[in-house]
Amino acid sequence: GNMDYYQNIKETFINNEINKRVKNYSINKKELESYYNVGKILFKAGKHYGEGIIKEYSKKLTKELGKGYTYTSLTRILKFYKLIEKVATMSQQLEYNIFLTINTITWSHYVELLKINDINKINYYLQQIDMRNLSVRELRKLIKENEYERLPISSKEKLRKNQNLSLIETIKNPILINNTNNIDKIKEKTLQKLILEDLNNFLSQLGNGYSYIKNEYKIKIENNYNYIDILLYNVIYHSYVVIELKVTKLRKEHIGQIQVYMNYIDENIKGINDNKTIGLIVVKENNEYIIKYSSDDRIKSIEYNIV
Repeated sequence: GNMDYYQNIKETFINNEINKRVKNYSINKKELESYYNVGKILFKAGKHYGEGIIKEYSKKLTKELGKGYTYTSLTRILKFYKLIEKVATMSQQLEYNIFLTINTITWSHYVELLKINDINKINYYLQQIDMRNLSVRELRKLIKENEYERLPISSKEKLRKNQNLSLIETIKNPILINNTNNIDKIKEKTLQKLILEDLNNFLSQLGNGYSYIKNEYKIKIENNYNYIDILLYNVIYHSYVVIELKVTKLRKEHIGQIQVYMNYIDENIKGINDNKTIGLIVVKENNEYIIKYSSDDRIKSIEYNIV
């Protein structure tokens, strides 16, 4: 009955408190399991006695165990239980446990995610925390910068269906570049300087697994030297990424130019196990038609926003 539910919740919380004092690596997993189990009981109790029961439990717990068991925190724990259930169903992983055992995801991460209503968005950030080992602060930053919203619609669809994204499909638009020196007039050189001054931010804006090779990467075509603005390599997708910076609207000739660079890398630099080189044109303003008719799906153009 009601008392059993309550006793159960109380014991789980007491064990969780004891566990928190024993500093060991599985502490996080235990905490999440405790909250999941409490959430489950709260869910059952709520069905049985109505939502008001949570207020009642919160009063009793506060009286018997002290601070930290407010109505708000119990409601959050209930919400957490429902979230895990939902995510587990969505991921076609019948075992909810997987979401409690990913070491990088802590209760503090979940507290941030519980503020989000869209389950697909939550799911995306769960994957990112795991892949990129994000701290709570970094997670907050990504949410604030609307990283999920800046993904292509088609990519969001694929994520919903649990399909893997290609490298091009993971790139956000627009990309946010910090104007550290409050420069007014942005020329190509300035844009490059802003990117290189805050390279880590730029790489993480693009996504996971990028490493920087060189800027002004020199290549010789026939008797002429050309310079690739920025050359990167993605270690997850095993491919070179050529980046060209333009402070104008995307033009047809930009496509031709980057294609030459990509083909050069493919023929001269790319290793036997590397995938085809990707081209990324960072522009002031996109032009859908040009990309649509260029029919080269290794090339993507994205806009930059100076923030």
